[in-house]
Amino acid sequence: MPAQWTADIIGQMHLNCITSKELAKEVGWHEKYLSAVMNGHRNPKEAREKLTAALSKLIAKRKE
Repeated sequence: MPAQWTADIIGQMHLNCITSKELAKEVGWHEKYLSAVMNGHRNPKEAREKLTAALSKLIAKRKE
């Protein structure tokens, strides 16, 4: 079962029109690996922190 924080990430992606492809590229992961993490199939160390930081960077770029 996916963690609650993944729903928060997906919500922010939706609100800021950021695709999973863009997020995967920013964090340096393959799209399928990102999908596995977001769906609770993989649980790498510090995934939440890495994804949150990458998402913040993408949002900041969008606002420039």
